[in-house]
Amino acid sequence: MPLHVSPAPAPALRSVLAALGSPAVREAHTPALRSVQGPLSPELPLPVHVLDVRDPAVPPAAGGAPRTRLAGWRFLIRSGDRPVAGADTMLTADGWAFSHFFEGPYLASTERALRQADAMATRHQARLLSVPDLYMLTLWLHGDPEADPATGAPAPADVLIPLAPAPPGIAPHLPYRVADLLPMLTLRLVPPLLESLDSLESTA
Repeated sequence: MPLHVSPAPAPALRSVLAALGSPAVREAHTPALRSVQGPLSPELPLPVHVLDVRDPAVPPAAGGAPRTRLAGWRFLIRSGDRPVAGADTMLTADGWAFSHFFEGPYLASTERALRQADAMATRHQARLLSVPDLYMLTLWLHGDPEADPATGAPAPADVLIPLAPAPPGIAPHLPYRVADLLPMLTLRLVPPLLESLDSLESTA
């Protein structure tokens, strides 16, 4: 199988398992999760990295790589043969902890993107890359399957598959090389940042 899904940190998995066995399931804002019958299992853990906005006034990371940070681990919660919800974990002062359950279009979109990636000829490591400023989430296919999934930045040859819904003008489920997609994202991110800087200068 070309696609490599790294195991999540054991405390992150344990926190989700504990949440699935607690009243949090019935209290979650996820109707599908509350109504499901039968056992639930967390599967396909993916590290969620966040793309930081590139400030032209701040020097880029080594080698000009985009700045990213690990924000958490995400699991698909499966009932039988279908995902019914997702579960996010976050890093706290005491280690990995359960954050919340959720549902929505990213569940089916993530599964579809994973199937796309698994059909590719090249072996990759599966991650998620979030671009909060654009309300965008992508499946990040890292070129080194054996790399530490918690570290590293997108390399130019890595592949990004935007999940649906994607921002206007960016086709969901179309694989892009980082070198091709990142400039498109930078153009959308930098103008608002420059406008904010101009506004601050004008009021100084």
